[in-house]
Amino acid sequence: MKLRVLAVDDSRTMRGMLDAALRDAGFEVRLAEDGIEGLERLNEEMPDIIITDINMPRMDGFGFIEAVRAERRYRGLPILVLTTESAPELKARARNAGATGWIVKPFDEGKLAVAIERVATV
Repeated sequence: MKLRVLAVDDSRTMRGMLDAALRDAGFEVRLAEDGIEGLERLNEEMPDIIITDINMPRMDGFGFIEAVRAERRYRGLPILVLTTESAPELKARARNAGATGWIVKPFDEGKLAVAIERVATV
């Protein structure tokens, strides 16, 4: 069975890159352009893992992570942050919000696939 990934990013280009890379790696992919749409997609079908950007309109990645973790049924769902940000205080904030891991863009397709499989099967 394929792992289901929900990828949340406001960049159309990044969503396209994630979609192609993750499908090529054998994952089932759902996309959302910000935290609000991410929550809608999350409620439509249960992914095995979420990948989210931080800087997005309407609801940023921190708010999205907090909203996901506020729902009991999603507390154990792995969430990887994929962003251009690398400041330690932002990583700490994401971790405190409930993020499982942090990957800096641009991403290596192979390493991203390995990271997804590692945290999604834990």
